[in-house]
Amino acid sequence: QVQLVESGGGLVQAGGSLRLACAASGFSFSAYAMGWVRQAPGKEREFVAAIGWRPGVTYYADSVKGRFTISRDNRKNTVYLQMNSLKPEDTAVYYCTAAYRGSLYWGQGTQVTVSS
Repeated sequence: QVQLVESGGGLVQAGGSLRLACAASGFSFSAYAMGWVRQAPGKEREFVAAIGWRPGVTYYADSVKGRFTISRDNRKNTVYLQMNSLKPEDTAVYYCTAAYRGSLYWGQGTQVTVSS
């Protein structure tokens, strides 16, 4: 059974940092592209960042480029999202995703709230 369990969300002041983690199980983690998607209240889900199965292949939304860093540890089956210089507009539920050959899995989400 595929499981993606996010952690690390919380309340932080603007300018602060958080690191999200997503622990994966039930599939061949190293073969999957992993990512983060967020959804703010009343808004559509928005792509944040992704990392391919190949080392060093990463993608970012323009809104987070230079502030967020995605990484993965295939030994721990975990993907991370380091978020620096957080802004109130980063407030959202952050979801971990796993994708491989047409299959897409989602975690349950973790809340990130940035106060001004």
